[in-house]
Amino acid sequence: MDKFRVIEIKESVFDDNNRRADLVRQELKKDKTFLLNLMSSPGSGKTTTLLRTIEALKDEMQIGIMEADIDSDVDARTISNAGVKVIQLHTGGMCHLDADMTKQGLEGLGTEGLDFVVLENVGNLVCPAEFDTGSSKNAMILSVPEGDDKPLKYPLMFSIVDVLLINKIDAMEFFDFDLELCKERVKKLNPNIKVIPISAKNGEGIEEWADWIRDEVKEWQKD
Repeated sequence: MDKFRVIEIKESVFDDNNRRADLVRQELKKDKTFLLNLMSSPGSGKTTTLLRTIEALKDEMQIGIMEADIDSDVDARTISNAGVKVIQLHTGGMCHLDADMTKQGLEGLGTEGLDFVVLENVGNLVCPAEFDTGSSKNAMILSVPEGDDKPLKYPLMFSIVDVLLINKIDAMEFFDFDLELCKERVKKLNPNIKVIPISAKNGEGIEEWADWIRDEVKEWQKD
């Protein structure tokens, strides 16, 4: 007989986080605040996309932004100039946010009166995919320079997001990026995913993205 026990720590950590995430979602639903967890690799254009998103929606809804980084407040300073409520979250070296961190961020931001909050997660495609933040929906940005084979390399991330923004399509002619092949690869992992090609630089596709947000916020705020 073995003289030791095997404890599945990873599973228990995820289970505990999932329970806390459900509580965060319940509070957000009660407050009618829609939380979007936005993920991507560094340099994909998250902050520029957020600025375009704010510009499209700020006259229709009250918006809050939580900027998560290992360090620095560069992104929060940039977003603050857009005239929305913003808070910077430092993860202390951790490469993701979990439900407790999200809850602390929401408390620091203050969600009263906010219709739409974006959590700009730490920039990578591994750890953030594993932790439920308590968000209403998950979104991801894939930029054209990263390549159309990214879904093959990071399948979990593409399988857990509700919407994929393919950014920097204005630069597609300069890269070997097959848009239809990328969509096909993503759909194999996640048949229900919404794919929206955009250019945060020139605004192409942003209205379709804004319409998706409008519909999701409206649905979330239903009694």
